[in-house]
Amino acid sequence: MRAQPKASHFINGEFVEDTSGRPLDVLYPATGEVIARLHGATPAIIKQAAQAAAAAQGAWAALKPVERGRILRRAADLLRARNAEVARLETLDTGKAIQETLVADPASAADALEYYGGVISGFNGEMIELGGAYAYTRREALGVCVGIGAWNYPIQGAGWKSAPALAMGNAMIFKPSENTPLSTLALAEIYKEAGLPDGLFNVVQGFGDVGAALVDHPLVAKVSLTGSVPTGKKVLAQAGSHMKHATMELGGKSPLIVFDDADVEDAVGGAMLGNFYSTGQVCSNGTRVFLQSGIRQRFLDRLIERTRAIRLGDPLDPATHLGPLINNAQRDKVMSYIDKGKAEGARLSCGGGQPKLQGFEGGAYVEPTIFTDVTDDMTIAREEIFGPVMAVLDFAEEDEVIRRANDTEFGLSAGVFTRDLARAHRVISQIKAGSCWINTYNLAPAEVPFGGFKQSGVGRENGLAALSHYSQIKSVYVETGKVESPY
Repeated sequence: MRAQPKASHFINGEFVEDTSGRPLDVLYPATGEVIARLHGATPAIIKQAAQAAAAAQGAWAALKPVERGRILRRAADLLRARNAEVARLETLDTGKAIQETLVADPASAADALEYYGGVISGFNGEMIELGGAYAYTRREALGVCVGIGAWNYPIQGAGWKSAPALAMGNAMIFKPSENTPLSTLALAEIYKEAGLPDGLFNVVQGFGDVGAALVDHPLVAKVSLTGSVPTGKKVLAQAGSHMKHATMELGGKSPLIVFDDADVEDAVGGAMLGNFYSTGQVCSNGTRVFLQSGIRQRFLDRLIERTRAIRLGDPLDPATHLGPLINNAQRDKVMSYIDKGKAEGARLSCGGGQPKLQGFEGGAYVEPTIFTDVTDDMTIAREEIFGPVMAVLDFAEEDEVIRRANDTEFGLSAGVFTRDLARAHRVISQIKAGSCWINTYNLAPAEVPFGGFKQSGVGRENGLAALSHYSQIKSVYVETGKVESPY
């Protein structure tokens, strides 16, 4: 037991256990060994969390926003001070390389806490002049919010959801993925140490049935989910049946377009980050890489050369670039897509295997994989793989690539590499995607809204937009003169 928490759940400011809940074994993806044993939430645990959140929320919302923000900023400082400790926990939980979690995971959550702690005091309603009268609007908290996290970025997701929710005056019950339940408990402890009143950030563990029970609970006003499109559709329909607020941050099959005039090294770097970072388990990844004919061969030569230099290995070794996938089931899914790519005629230009690393024979490893000569109708160009598999497609003209890039049910992200900034803005303006990049890829600062179009989601994480999604508007009409009536 290398990462056993004090208990499975964190409710009303303390760790809580109920061993009658469904057993939940936490596996280290690099070896397959059990590193912690938890239990899913029972109905009694869910009731306890909802009641604690509801009881604490009103007094929290009544505080001055600057006072709420002060606690969030203190929590951000504590999280940064414990970055190495939490990053190691995140690596054990997810299998992601420690060189990545040290810079991207708790740090991203801390950025969100700091950002919302700072901006909330300036997030207000508006005053509207109406001649002899006026009106004003108030931004009010929703109440108890539920966050349902994904396994690829556990503590980042918990930070991205809880920071705007708490800043706005809500309480949150967070259910991590059953695959990665550990780091959110560490965040709960940090919130408490920072001075967050008990009951405002509760963590309950479990599988899909626990998430469904939380969404159905009558004390819950909103749900924010990060997950797959099929899961998002179910949760959105469930929330909608109760007329509850919802944010859905879902999957994608995003285009990354490289024009002839792009800087080759930058474009290759962007494509690699947009396909292999977190072992390819990123919803916004640019997994359809469109190359214009004039840059194609130069790009592919450097892409394959640099990809072959990626080091797979022990995720806790700072020299390792890529760790395993989250589990063997995900590895088998990714390998099935690689088999489909080969069967449908794509050229396997790099990778495609399952390495057996000494000491990590039980790990869910997949080589970073590049397919070339991919066509738009192939399965690997249509479906989200969620693994280190890049599909390279060719194009000739701007109008053509815009049309093909948009030919998908998804609309999460897109990227363009070109030295012609007029073209970059022109192309991005025509791509139907919510989170886009020009001459970079996959950066997601807390200040910038993140989310998708079409099947890729509803609502936004991050930025001031997230505060809007964790609040409701009250309009107040104020008459300063006489009330005229024909009656």
